[in-house]
Amino acid sequence: MKVAVTGGSGVVGSAVVRHLIDAGNEVAALARSRQASEKLEGLGATVVSGDILDPDAVGRLVEGRERVFHVAGVNELCSRDPSQMWKVNVEGTTTVVEQAQLMGVERMVLTSSAVTIGEERGVRGHERSLHRGHFLSEYERSKTVAERLAFDMAGDLDVVAVNASSVQGPGRSTGTGALLLAAAQGRSRFLVDTTFSLVDIDDCARGHLLAAEQGASGERYILSGGVLTVRQVARIIDSILGRRRRTWFIRPGLVSALAPVVETAFRGIRRQPPLCRESARVLLHGHSYDGRKATRDLGLEYTTVEDTLERAIRWFRDEGML
Repeated sequence: MKVAVTGGSGVVGSAVVRHLIDAGNEVAALARSRQASEKLEGLGATVVSGDILDPDAVGRLVEGRERVFHVAGVNELCSRDPSQMWKVNVEGTTTVVEQAQLMGVERMVLTSSAVTIGEERGVRGHERSLHRGHFLSEYERSKTVAERLAFDMAGDLDVVAVNASSVQGPGRSTGTGALLLAAAQGRSRFLVDTTFSLVDIDDCARGHLLAAEQGASGERYILSGGVLTVRQVARIIDSILGRRRRTWFIRPGLVSALAPVVETAFRGIRRQPPLCRESARVLLHGHSYDGRKATRDLGLEYTTVEDTLERAIRWFRDEGML
């Protein structure tokens, strides 16, 4: 099958491209840099040069393609200016939907995020959960707007969304992957015991392909292979590395108090703050997602959390990060 992919050089996108090609698909992928082009060519994709915000480039990408996987997106917290994230996440999605419609694409698989579920704190979110009515971050707001736009604009285009929780595994060392790396390196002695959900990177890619084949038009599928606390993650990592290490956990109230101080100080020296009010809200809220619908309706089998973390740490070591 002839398919198109946006964001194919990213962590999730490259896994999706790899799985698509392994399944015998002919893949065209959008790239806006030489580095991205070289990575995609190495995976076996046909490269289309251009930017997600350029309708002509997106049109060239999706022309003659039966399906498009719209993976491209920006995930930022504590951003001084979130306008570029909004452009990519919202305007980019609008551009892809419009060009897919113009070029007669049959189906679009949208890489959304589990944060669009908007579950209340302490509640296990699922596809039919009522949104809490407020947003924890500009990222959450932008992805929610983008997802709703994609469904509202769909028309004759079949749109299916996959809502990935925290994606972990080989190839991920940024975002929440950086927190796992820091823990594995022994640099994180002070932690906040929050709850989060994760999905193995290969499970996430398989979820995309299964959604393309078996997903129902207009439906969302959460991809979440496990829910655990930071304490549990710390214990699993120590077990994998065969060590015993003392870790202190910071009280939530202290995190809330420190966030504006740290944010103001780093803004004053024009550096990206490691903690801000936005990231503190996200951290203290935590996230818990139910990924069983993807198993029940799509047939996705999840890797265990322990295996995912072990694969991630093995990759860190192979890459010389440990």
